[in-house]
Amino acid sequence: MASLSATYPKYKSNFPARYADQLYDLCLVPRNHSLMKKGSPGYLRIVRSSNQTESMKLTDIPLLSCLEAIERLKQNRENNRGKQQFLAMYSSIFGGIVTDEAAMVIPMDDHMVHRGHGVFDTAAIMNGHLYELDQHVDRILRSATMSKIALPIGRETIRSILIQTVSASRCMNGSLRYWISAGPGDFQLSPSGCHQPALYAVVIEDKSPFDSRGIKVVTSSIPIKPPQFATVKSVNYLPNVLSKMEAEEQGAFAAIWLDTDGFIAEGPNMNVAFVTKKKELLMPRFNKILSGCTAKRVLTLAEELVRQGTLHRIRVDNVSVDEGKSADEMMLIGSGILVRPVIQWDGQVIGDGKEGPISKTLLNFILEDMKSGPSSVRVPVPY
Repeated sequence: MASLSATYPKYKSNFPARYADQLYDLCLVPRNHSLMKKGSPGYLRIVRSSNQTESMKLTDIPLLSCLEAIERLKQNRENNRGKQQFLAMYSSIFGGIVTDEAAMVIPMDDHMVHRGHGVFDTAAIMNGHLYELDQHVDRILRSATMSKIALPIGRETIRSILIQTVSASRCMNGSLRYWISAGPGDFQLSPSGCHQPALYAVVIEDKSPFDSRGIKVVTSSIPIKPPQFATVKSVNYLPNVLSKMEAEEQGAFAAIWLDTDGFIAEGPNMNVAFVTKKKELLMPRFNKILSGCTAKRVLTLAEELVRQGTLHRIRVDNVSVDEGKSADEMMLIGSGILVRPVIQWDGQVIGDGKEGPISKTLLNFILEDMKSGPSSVRVPVPY
């Protein structure tokens, strides 16, 4: 293949041919473009060739130093602040904790980025305590094993790092999200070229209150993940994203997946539960879907309602769509929403169309458990 300098001799001294060839080979620059360097070093100008009928605005693309890139990252963060604030990040790549959002980055060649080879989990922070930390750590370790990702460090060290990251953030209420990836190394399909697995963790402060208002859901037309992947909490969330977007396009909060046998499965990032007309708390089996830590805790806390006689029993079983839509109550359960009542599914009203009493009670149970539950679910953070 002819190099750029051979084709365009006058550019030979300005732009090394080997770089142009690499750009062409990677398809980053079409071959009908020319590359030239501006008078001052640090700028590349991409110019469409004159034989193109479509006009293109000439743009100077700066070649930034590391410090300049960081400054631009800082400015970008300042200009695009949302409800969530990122207070601290741990990365095993640089072996420490940072509190500057501009430094909260991961390598592009991490296989979690370009191949989706990574797993994640989360834990709520409530009143200076991590809620169900150990349950979530155990789950991410299972997910890593199922994804054939070796642990970068031992379980107790991971646990200690997560607690220290929250401590460094000074966050009293929010959430901790963390990832284990195959790690950086190259852009190949196999992780064999990765140096070592990586651990990342981010502390997120979100002051939005939990919403207990009833919501609408629809049935998802996006195919559900097969059980081998649905039971792993991996970063491969494209089906989940498309399912959520589908719901929003129809004016709903979430879309409900059905499994291959037509039974109710789960939402895009939450479990589903029902209160039947027989006063049973009914939840789909976990063998084909993600085993929700919050959902399991709800099942435990709901035993009090059985003792009180408010519920007849608790059942985990296959749930048909007809059974779900004819229930007295329906709810979504997850760490991000806790317990959220559903009042309408595919236009059909659930129960009396209002937030159900048992849904409200279970939400209060979870909130109280987060604030004053036993040490098995609340880990204090040493600030």
